[in-house]
Amino acid sequence: MRITSARDLGLAVRQARQDRGQTQADLATAAGVSRRWLSDLESGKATAEFGLILRTLDALGIGLDAFPVEPAPGEPDLDALLGGSGSNHG
Repeated sequence: MRITSARDLGLAVRQARQDRGQTQADLATAAGVSRRWLSDLESGKATAEFGLILRTLDALGIGLDAFPVEPAPGEPDLDALLGGSGSNHG
């Protein structure tokens, strides 16, 4: 599943939890987070702490991959258009 927003992540976590037959309380306990925090994550809260997100994904048995994203068909490649060689962040 491609996740491009906090909402996408929340929906993925909720679906994985439900697929496993877990309640929010079950998963919160397994991940060492509060049920309220988990509820916020599943609702797409954009400011959720990354370390807690990783613990929650681990408790669900979900890995996290990072990879370069190719532009969708018909979407301009801004790096190519602007003559850039990738991200200059850092």
